Amino acid sequence: MAETETAASTGVARVAAAFAAARAEGRAALMPYLMGGFPDVETSRAIAIAYADAGADLIELGVPFSDPLADGPVIHDAATRALAQGATLADVLDVCASVSGRVAVVPMIYTNMVLAQSQQELASALAEAGAAGVIVPDLPPEEADGLAAALDAAGLALVPLAAPTTPPDRLKVIAAAARGFVYVVSDTRVTGERDDVPEGLADLVGSVRAVASVPVAVGFGIGTPEQAAAVGALADGVIVGTRLVRAAGEAAGPEAAVGAVTEFLRAARNAMS
Repeated sequence: MAETETAASTGVARVAAAFAAARAEGRAALMPYLMGGFPDVETSRAIAIAYADAGADLIELGVPFSDPLADGPVIHDAATRALAQGATLADVLDVCASVSGRVAVVPMIYTNMVLAQSQQELASALAEAGAAGVIVPDLPPEEADGLAAALDAAGLALVPLAAPTTPPDRLKVIAAAARGFVYVVSDTRVTGERDDVPEGLADLVGSVRAVASVPVAVGFGIGTPEQAAAVGALADGVIVGTRLVRAAGEAAGPEAAVGAVTEFLRAARNAMS
């Protein structure tokens, strides 16, 4: 087996192990998101390390893109600011490498950036950075076979998304192809903090669980420790994004950003326990 393949072969297994470890503690996996390169590359690295220190089970690592159609204004602005400072995919994968030895990291990247290189090259770059998989929110399952094959060959997970509007037949297709976990979008709006957990979320999670053989994680709209606990009672994983990106952006500097995200994650972890 090639060196890169050997290094990456535990990617899917590491995701499974992270969910299993959280389950053994009687809670859902805590999965914070950060935008790579925001507020700058080194601060985003410090935030990733702080996530691991604060008890994150997995990390979703955003790659800045100029047209992030799934993201609301806070994360969109973070991507714009990261790009303005010159952040690249290579920079974000370097952030990934700095923490992937401690916690499973799943980058989130848009399709245009996937198409900018060969799928094999992307899989190799992810593997070399120690990533456990990748989320491509705007990649239809009908067009994912090539990337899925490249990631499978490297032992990495291609994590699909399911939404409240996903028809049952399509959900079965998504679930059958899922690796690592299924990312359930809690409602039909873009990312952002919400006042309440959406009605019908329990039914949505249940419908995904009924057809999926991998864990189910919920994201979009989780902005308080109490909401994290409520969603964690329904799902296998809880993804917190905008709340943490906002905290990093509002902080007076790197040390304050690390302190703000650490405080929130520890409160969320305690609430979920």
